[in-house]
Amino acid sequence: MEFPQTVRMKIDELTQLMPVSGLKNTAARLSEKYRNDKGGKRVLTDAEAAVYAAVRMPATFAAVGSALGYALECTDDIFESLMDLGAGTGAAALAADMLVSPGRVVCLEREAAMRNVGSELLEAYGGSPAKAEWRRFDITAEDVEGTADMVVSSYMLNEISPESVENAVDKMWAAARKMLLIVEPGTPAGYKLIRRIRTKLLSLGAYIAAPCPHTGECPASETDWCHFSCRVARSRLHKLLKDGDAPYEDEKFTYIAASRSPCGPADVRIMRHPYIEKGRISLRLCTENGFEDRLVTSRDKSGFKRAKKAGWGGKL
Repeated sequence: MEFPQTVRMKIDELTQLMPVSGLKNTAARLSEKYRNDKGGKRVLTDAEAAVYAAVRMPATFAAVGSALGYALECTDDIFESLMDLGAGTGAAALAADMLVSPGRVVCLEREAAMRNVGSELLEAYGGSPAKAEWRRFDITAEDVEGTADMVVSSYMLNEISPESVENAVDKMWAAARKMLLIVEPGTPAGYKLIRRIRTKLLSLGAYIAAPCPHTGECPASETDWCHFSCRVARSRLHKLLKDGDAPYEDEKFTYIAASRSPCGPADVRIMRHPYIEKGRISLRLCTENGFEDRLVTSRDKSGFKRAKKAGWGGKL
């Protein structure tokens, strides 16, 4: 799923008057803010929000699109409305629109600069997102007003205090009429957070749509974590800000998708890159019975063919 070219062009337009040194300094300053000011009350300028969109929006778009694609395999629900909680500059709303085409989009975001820039970017994209309703919202201090068929939160809960997480999940779940999708960084800390959220959602009666093929206790050990990866094409501006020449980068993420109604279960998932040797492929799988190591040999022609085509995070 390609990041919309019209949005890339709008990001370029919003940043074109800034000198290269200023763009790089802003990107570095933002990275420092988000790394060291967890739970802090940041106040961004519109220029900073535009640079943030250049650096992070394509990766967030790709991660949400990948996670939502997995979740949609497990449900027949129709989603006519979308709520993007902690919307940033609207990356999750864009990804969801491409996959489910909701007729109504609401974006809730605390930072005024993010709302300003996000509304311009979604307007450049067109369709339902262009008519999105943007509202100021702080999940740690306010209740969610209204509901939507699908509620999406991306890279937000890791930024609030740990003691606020469960209350935030309560609010999100109450707002979701059909599905709640939460995406977080694919780090050990991000997975630990998703694992905690998964337990909370199950206690609320949710059905797990993805990525888990079971509703039992997560079999991951304390030193392991469940995460996924998607490839993100880099624009000229993105390469400039990251000081990189590669035409792409890999975004690692972890997520949980919960449904109000019975769904799935998700297919068996491949937890690591398959280890391919001559005539044999070793797979680490998450199944309905937990983790399983499986060896597929060339004697199993159809299974071997499927395993050769399969990749980390995909289904077997």
